[in-house]
Amino acid sequence: MAKGSHRGGPMGRMVEKPQDFKGTFKKLLKYLKPHIHLFIIVIVLAGIATVFNIISPRILANATNAIQAGIMKGKLDMQYIVTVLVLVSALYVSSALFHFLSHFLSAGVSQRVVYQMRRDIKEKFKKLPINYYDTNSSGDILSIVTNDIETISMSLQQSITQAITSVLTIVGIFIMMLTISGYMTLIAIGSLPLFALITFLIAKRSQKKFVFQQSKLGELNGYIEEMFANKTVIQLYNKQDDTIKKFSKTNEELYEVGKDAQFLSGVIMPLFQFVNNLAYVAISVVGGILAGGRLMIGNIQAFMQYSHQFGQPIMQTANIANTIQSTIAAAERLFRILEQEEEPVDKEVIRDISEIKGNVEFIDVDFSYDKSKELLKNINIEVKSGGSIAIVGPTGAGKTTLVNLLLRFYEIDKGRITIDDIDIKDMSKSNLRSLFGMVLQDTWLEGGTIRENIAYASPDADLEKVKEAAKKAHIHHFIETLPQGYDTVINEDVTNISQGEKQLLTIARAIYKDPKILILDEATSSVDTKTESYIQNAMTTMMKGNTSFIIAHRLSTIRNASLILVMDKGRIVEQGTHEELLNRRGFYYNLYNSQFVAQNI
Repeated sequence: MAKGSHRGGPMGRMVEKPQDFKGTFKKLLKYLKPHIHLFIIVIVLAGIATVFNIISPRILANATNAIQAGIMKGKLDMQYIVTVLVLVSALYVSSALFHFLSHFLSAGVSQRVVYQMRRDIKEKFKKLPINYYDTNSSGDILSIVTNDIETISMSLQQSITQAITSVLTIVGIFIMMLTISGYMTLIAIGSLPLFALITFLIAKRSQKKFVFQQSKLGELNGYIEEMFANKTVIQLYNKQDDTIKKFSKTNEELYEVGKDAQFLSGVIMPLFQFVNNLAYVAISVVGGILAGGRLMIGNIQAFMQYSHQFGQPIMQTANIANTIQSTIAAAERLFRILEQEEEPVDKEVIRDISEIKGNVEFIDVDFSYDKSKELLKNINIEVKSGGSIAIVGPTGAGKTTLVNLLLRFYEIDKGRITIDDIDIKDMSKSNLRSLFGMVLQDTWLEGGTIRENIAYASPDADLEKVKEAAKKAHIHHFIETLPQGYDTVINEDVTNISQGEKQLLTIARAIYKDPKILILDEATSSVDTKTESYIQNAMTTMMKGNTSFIIAHRLSTIRNASLILVMDKGRIVEQGTHEELLNRRGFYYNLYNSQFVAQNI
């Protein structure tokens, strides 16, 4: 459950409170400002529809009064009665038409507003630095882009017209009731404190129930997700009965608290109806007394209609207040993204990068994610074009951080990184990254055909070039055995090919791009030994003539690297070839032997 939210309101639904209501409301108004003329039309149309709806019972009362008078006189004025009925019918039809138009325009305005919001958030995502995505949950970001924008859309579409009609209805009905009978109006108004008391007492109790229900629902959903994700382990250890018992216990608790919460929120309407009926009885008694002299039957009839309608807009107003709170809270989260600091604007490219060979150098580089906690210090690396540099070390040593700095996913605090003596800060990020190809431990393939995935870097998939890349990646034969070959569609979950085949496809994708510099980050860590040999052969082919950065935990995979950097706690503690480092009997020697011993236990 989101922080700062609770259950409340007459119907017991969730209400999220914004932290800065006034500030967020002003920002939301900026999106509404271009459509202010349409909002004015919506307000006018809704106002007219409400006025027509309010005055209709009062006019209809004239027809009833005419019938009463005609009966007493022994002669009905049918022309007058028919005229009144036609007029009332026209007012009701017109009211429905104006309501429809106001809702139609309101829906159009809300869609235009959220369309602009989605465009702004899309543009913002293109400008946010990579550390924003590293420090924020993708689930939270997705929720804001989908659920929160949808909340804003529904609120703009429904709440505006409802707020206008509710307020006008309350005021209009109150005035109309006063014009008929002050005594009966006091009776109708007297029921309001009872409505408020019922809402307060029940909402106070149901709020705790709904909070607990939401907590239990989250617990149950998390448990189900965990059990499905680990079903193999559960079956292996014969824990099915235990998991079912735990599920049943949590499910039973959710049932009990959900039953209580729904009962409490569900009892509000019957109680409201009971109070409303009591008011009806009291109004009927007083109306019957007054009917003999002061009031005509038609006026009493009109008053009964007004008293029946009086409670509904009051409840709607309370619900609208809750909806607005949730809407501003949703908008607040959206604006929080839109106000995030953006990446610095790229400098202009100072020279043509098409002649880049791939000489890479780190010169006295310092970097830290948190300025108060040093990570990389005084890093100096030089790798010549066509060379391969392996980066090894324990978890958290800073291996992947070096690659992130090279790609300018993060900006260094001090020093320089150059490619062919060009400071990478003097290249645009798009041009810089066009020099690189990457094969990562976490393989990612797009939902689409194998051909489209291999040619991901190019909008036009050259089939011959795709096949050539696949052959170099040792995946061509496998693709040819598929029923649709290179036109085989990879499903969204990428479950119709194995992990090793996915990795080989990502290597083919990198080969197709023909990059100047390759980055291989734990590319063989999650496959079997046989598949690893295929991947190693494919990577060897791919690395020929290219500058390569290899991040590896399996030290057996980087023996032939031109240079091995050994990192620990953000510093390069050793560097050299595989043989040189073993002969030194230092950090690398111990690291290598620990893996060798572990593999032979």
